[in-house]
Amino acid sequence: MTHTRYAFIKANWHSDIVTRALDGFCELIPADQVDVYDVPGAFEMPLLARDLAASGRYAAVAAAALVVDGGIYRHDFVAQAVVDGLMRAGLDSGVPVLSVSLTPHHFQETQHHTRIYAEHFVQKGREAAEAALMIGRTRAALAA
Repeated sequence: MTHTRYAFIKANWHSDIVTRALDGFCELIPADQVDVYDVPGAFEMPLLARDLAASGRYAAVAAAALVVDGGIYRHDFVAQAVVDGLMRAGLDSGVPVLSVSLTPHHFQETQHHTRIYAEHFVQKGREAAEAALMIGRTRAALAA
């Protein structure tokens, strides 16, 4: 059975920027084929991605977050755990799980940085949609 639905997980931290990835994703995959799920932050994405992938309802799952250095914790550890968890969710379920997670070392909540990262997230969303579609085509060809 070929699935035509996609799941898109968005972390709520910096949601004004992260939501732009969904905009880019929906430039290639129609919004009416995308189910959107919000989570508090990036760390919560892998568990939900695993559950969504294992549900059998989706051709692919994309997960978007902006993990920034808050000065209190090592954001690179969080980012690594998230990417590792998303990869494991995909490998364990057999469903593509795509990361649209950015981890800039220098992010300031200024108009300039917000604009730059928002624009970049649109592009990363497009790239995730392209990857989802390409992987789907390749796997379908392998199964034929």
